[in-house]
Amino acid sequence: MSGLGGLRNTVRQALVARQLDEQIAAHFPVGRRLRILDVGLGQGTQALRLARAGHEVTGLESDPAMLDAVREALAREPAGIRERMRLIEGDGRDTGAHFLPGAFDIVLCHGVLMYVPEPDPMLAALARVLAPGGLLSLLVRNADALALRPGLSGDWHTALAAFDSPTYTNRIGLAARADRRETLTTTLTAIGTPLHTWYGVRVFTDLAADDASVVPDDWDRLLTAEDRAGRTDPYRAVAALLHLCGVRG
Repeated sequence: MSGLGGLRNTVRQALVARQLDEQIAAHFPVGRRLRILDVGLGQGTQALRLARAGHEVTGLESDPAMLDAVREALAREPAGIRERMRLIEGDGRDTGAHFLPGAFDIVLCHGVLMYVPEPDPMLAALARVLAPGGLLSLLVRNADALALRPGLSGDWHTALAAFDSPTYTNRIGLAARADRRETLTTTLTAIGTPLHTWYGVRVFTDLAADDASVVPDDWDRLLTAEDRAGRTDPYRAVAALLHLCGVRG
């Protein structure tokens, strides 16, 4: 297991990939080359995977160092994949400065809203560049489960504070903010991209150490358990992350 967050990040990316592919299959014809925008693409895991699958992917990233890392990874890809992917430095709240309305079939915004003080303007900007019937994929920190990680770790001060505030300090020491599914559901409806499906991500592995690893046999069972929990009530409601999928009306 490698990359940011070790096992935790690997579980996150694997689950989101599985869920996203499920939604793509449900909403678009098989074999269609989709126009995809990945806002805050991070290490580019999902963007590169989707470009390899034949889609046209645009990555929008505000961190120059992160953007350089994705450029280096993209340079190692075959020419055909490099041609299907473009990278732009910019902020998700400013999509109107870069793209026309309805320019994309899918917009990804994974692990970004937790660093945005007020999510509504960004969500409205993302919905604006979605074509009718387009898919908006959000991955957010779950405010309804914010007390679980510190509580299970015995950090009672932080656990108690989490009941009263959606703000927290993440594992890399950055101030962040969690979202409630109920609130985002209301917002998505208001911007014309109502919630269609949602999943929990990392129900069982959120406390894993950053350097934790699994053997192949355990990995299959672990991912199966996480996948099932992320689709099953009440487990998915207390996942560390929520994957919400809205569809543009």
